[in-house]
Amino acid sequence: MDAIEAALLRGDADYFTRKIPARPLTQFKELLKAEKGNTLAVAKRLGISRRQVERYLAGKAKTPRRELSAALVREVTKVWQPRIKQQARRRAATAGGITVETRARFGYTAPVGTTDDPRERRLTVHLPPAYAERLFDAQQQGLGDQALRDIVAEGLQEVYFKDSGTRANGLEVEMTDVRYFDVSF
Repeated sequence: MDAIEAALLRGDADYFTRKIPARPLTQFKELLKAEKGNTLAVAKRLGISRRQVERYLAGKAKTPRRELSAALVREVTKVWQPRIKQQARRRAATAGGITVETRARFGYTAPVGTTDDPRERRLTVHLPPAYAERLFDAQQQGLGDQALRDIVAEGLQEVYFKDSGTRANGLEVEMTDVRYFDVSF
């Protein structure tokens, strides 16, 4: 999973009112409910066979291997308490905004006479609700990590590097080599 999408899922988890189910059988049932009873869709989400999903649901298989266990937690997190997640995201997209903490390499395109040498920075910046809304929409549309990264880079460019339009006119920022990324909203 990509760094930014994983960070958004961790941000969602901060708002859960109940813990994600710990037992594999309960996790499978939760995914089955989210997929409206379609065991093939659950199998595709987890990268296993439909028959294996049916074995877990019937109680014939009980302990998933490590990779499957991680996939179960990841996929259940995506579907767990959808209304709670939706409310938190709506609040961030309309009023609160998001706080981005990252360690990444930032490259610059600027007027002649300034440096365009990329360098690694550690930033913690609060982005306005408009960027939160764009980020959530892009994730929901299934756009890749590069699209999410571009939205975050644009937000950091405007808020941090250009100081909301008060300096560095004409500066364009590119975010690469993301070593760490976290989001809170």
